[in-house]
Order: sequence, then C-alpha cells, then structure tokens
Amino acid sequence: MSIVKINVLTVPEEQREVLEKRFAARAGAVENSDGFEWFELLRPAEGTDQYLVYTRWRDEAAFQAWMEGSMRASHGAGQGGPGSGEGGERPKPAASGSTLWSFEVVQQAAPKDHA
Repeated sequence: MSIVKINVLTVPEEQREVLEKRFAARAGAVENSDGFEWFELLRPAEGTDQYLVYTRWRDEAAFQAWMEGSMRASHGAGQGGPGSGEGGERPKPAASGSTLWSFEVVQQAAPKDHA
C-alpha cells in the first residue's frame, strides 16, 4: 500500500500568508512526479502554529526519487523560481521549524457513490 509523508512546519502567525502564497506559487511542482498520489496543505484552525504538508506516494522509492530531484532543482546554479529574491537568492523560510513524519497506509476508505 501507499506511504504518507507529513511535513510539520512551525509557522509564526506573521508568516502564515507568506507560506501559503509560496505553496500556491509552486502549484504543479509535485503533481507530475512518478508515484505521487495526493497533496494537501493543512492550516491550523486553533491551538497551534503548526501547518501540516500531507503527501501520499505509491512507495518510499517514489518519495525518495522526488526528494532527490527536488533537492537538485532547489540547489541548482542560477535557480530563481517563484519567490526567489533578487539575484536568485532564496527568500528567508516562512517556517521556523520542520519535522517529517512517515506512515504506511494500512487501511483506507473512500466515500460511497450516492448516484
């Protein structure tokens, strides 16, 4: 079955809009990756300053392949994608901390079709 990776980002209140805009600017950056199944950016509703970045993958190998490609792209010479500072410098991170959680999907359910 699939695997789930949840990146837990600690985001100060004043950086929330920055984080959300950066994710919106990256739309499509992961969706075409081999083995990618699902993405959600979850904003905290109350009681925490932690956003959850939920991704679901066919297997660990697919996730690792995407990570390796993502790292090469983000550290490549002359990299200056959306949100880059002048001269191709990377902007200051919106999150003050990050933790990656990993899970295996052992059960799942989908809504029943009510047609």
